[in-house]
Amino acid sequence: MALHLVPVTFAQASAHVEQEHRHHRPPPGHKFSLGVSDEDGVLRGVAIVGRPVARGLQDGRTLEVTRTATDGTRNANSMLYGAAWRAAKALGYVRMITYTQDGESGASLRAAGWRPVAHCPPRPGWNCPSRPRAASGNDNIARTRWEISSQ
Repeated sequence: MALHLVPVTFAQASAHVEQEHRHHRPPPGHKFSLGVSDEDGVLRGVAIVGRPVARGLQDGRTLEVTRTATDGTRNANSMLYGAAWRAAKALGYVRMITYTQDGESGASLRAAGWRPVAHCPPRPGWNCPSRPRAASGNDNIARTRWEISSQ
């Protein structure tokens, strides 16, 4: 199946994420979104890119792929990761990060040239007495941070 990149709005990308992964809310800090469709124009996947969620990584030169969602079409995810990085570089960014949960292989990231840079141990959640928060669905799950950079 031939795939090609297509522009998508944040609303379209969020709707696709909701359709493919009902438990994910739209992420904050949106910068741009992109999609991949087949030769019939059917949207097969989306990537949402924004500022890094972790404040310590918000240096003004780094972006984060905060969500990807595909319908399982072969190579769609790695095509999205590669295109997201090329777009970020064209906008002047020098680094891009994303995360996988423990148990995810990262094959799409490796195929797009990304590398694992940190293992993040599970944390009990973001709720604390000074800032109460609801569970986000990824509490107590270890993650791996991936990076690609021009440096």
